[in-house]
Amino acid sequence: MNPIEITLQALDAAERAIPSGQPVYMLNLLRYRAQARYEDGFDAAPCSGREAFHERYRPAFRRLAAGKPIAPMFSGPILASLVGSPSERWDEAALNEYGYFATFRSIVDTETYRREVAPHRHAALEDFRLFALAKAM
Repeated sequence: MNPIEITLQALDAAERAIPSGQPVYMLNLLRYRAQARYEDGFDAAPCSGREAFHERYRPAFRRLAAGKPIAPMFSGPILASLVGSPSERWDEAALNEYGYFATFRSIVDTETYRREVAPHRHAALEDFRLFALAKAM
């Protein structure tokens, strides 16, 4: 199992924990590989992890998510870590708003996502964290 995989168990647990009918914000912490590392048999030209994520994963994700209630809120480089383990280094953070958790799940819990989109994320990222957040203010 890829340590950055979004598992069925994680989706089920999140679905139980997140109240239905309210927006959910997904916080992504990203650490890129120097060179993208695709699985054997996946046809992709060599590139950096950052390129694989921004030029392959994001466009593929957007195509799959077209017409769904999603709003990118923020995406940018992490400039400094003020608190945290020195071994926990992140290159970028991204925050996206989904109308409902079911919207997010309807994208990532599909064969098309697993076959055409996720391989780019797996190849691009050395490490990854994904948190579902509720707006409290």
